[in-house]
Amino acid sequence: MKLADDFIFGGATAAYQCEGASKEYGKGKVAWDDYLEKQGRFAPDPASDFYHQYPVDLDLCKKFGVNGIRISIAWSRVFPTGEGQINQEGVDFYHKVFQACKKNGVEPFVTLHHFDTPDALHKKGDFLYPHTIDCFVNFAKFCFEEYKDEVQYWFTFNEIWPVTSGQYVTGTFPPGEKYDVTKAIEAMHKMILAHAKVVIAFKEKGYKGQIGIIHSLETKYPSDASKPEDVLAAKREDILTNQFLLDATFHGEYSAETMEHINFLFGLEGKTFKPAEIELEQMRIAAKYNDYLGINYYQSHFTKSYDGESQINHNGTGDKGTSVYRLKGIGEHVFKEEIDRTDWDWLIYPEGLHDQILRIKEQYPNYKAIYITENGMGYKDDFEDGTIDDTPRIDYIKRHMHWIGKAIEKGANVKGYFVWSLMDVFSWSNGYNKRYGLFYVDYETQKRYPKKSAYWFKELSETKEV
Repeated sequence: MKLADDFIFGGATAAYQCEGASKEYGKGKVAWDDYLEKQGRFAPDPASDFYHQYPVDLDLCKKFGVNGIRISIAWSRVFPTGEGQINQEGVDFYHKVFQACKKNGVEPFVTLHHFDTPDALHKKGDFLYPHTIDCFVNFAKFCFEEYKDEVQYWFTFNEIWPVTSGQYVTGTFPPGEKYDVTKAIEAMHKMILAHAKVVIAFKEKGYKGQIGIIHSLETKYPSDASKPEDVLAAKREDILTNQFLLDATFHGEYSAETMEHINFLFGLEGKTFKPAEIELEQMRIAAKYNDYLGINYYQSHFTKSYDGESQINHNGTGDKGTSVYRLKGIGEHVFKEEIDRTDWDWLIYPEGLHDQILRIKEQYPNYKAIYITENGMGYKDDFEDGTIDDTPRIDYIKRHMHWIGKAIEKGANVKGYFVWSLMDVFSWSNGYNKRYGLFYVDYETQKRYPKKSAYWFKELSETKEV
């Protein structure tokens, strides 16, 4: 099929993963700074040095048909401690970036929070600390007003479940706690509340742009559909990781089915989940205001029943077959030999994206539009005299675009696709050995080299055929 003329062919980035200069130009500390330094494995500097190289990257966008870019504003680059004093140098930096976007015909889609709460607030409990919510709302209000003439498309949060599960379930994000599912759920609820307050603030001021949120949606299938216990495990994991947030986003409250399973998980710890009515009231208002949903999709999971103690091993090295995910009361991820997976054990299953898009269309018919805000393949690119043949990445994107096209044919309103990532960037848990970009970055010289996938993506943006 042929995509619409106004379809966005974008490249995605995140401030902490691409900017570098993490301790320069007045930028405040985030929790990742000390966390990574303590690990001693890799550092976020210089990353892709987007702070200085953004003119080069946006020129590449123009040359290769990339007409949209996801950029996040680093909260601590604007408010070094998350509140109070403003860092004007940081404010001016984003003005320069947005002006360069306009010059190159690239539409900025701006995320307000991409895993990088200022350290002073993170230490007090991140979004479980009520004052963090107030500070985030004030930061958002500042950005809306400051950049109202340069930014038309906003996202509040990037990937609430990966943030909270990384913090409190897998232990891969600071503060590195593990297996506390109820704490992750409480944090998700508070982040959705913060999202609601920001959306309401945006709409009440009558800004001419649009606003939404980005969820990482990994479709869950039972390992054996003939076994009721596997069907239940997949349902319960879907509710925890997907439906809980989708209910909150589109309904502003949690369905009876969602509450039943969430309280089963709370019951394992002798607790009950009962959100305050005043919070639900604000969430219900915001549910009517969302202009679009961003979907980040990389993989699906096949889940079988599991009743033992939690056991998770994150494959952060690309050593295939080392990933383990068993969560008490929920289920265990299993590989399907007939389904390819990356070196990092991520199942390559584009049908799962199609199924998730149609799920939104059917289960939440009040949705307005969908952008695929991240999708791409981590790969160990070989650099050979400036030539990077990343054919597997092309195949990965091509297959996903095909299934997106199928969803559109079935009536889904998908408005754009952003490949993760525009250029190679720093990875939170993998450092620099896992590359995603259309453009190869030599981290020593900061020179960019178009990969084979960049030329293919340019052709796709011109033909719009999937």
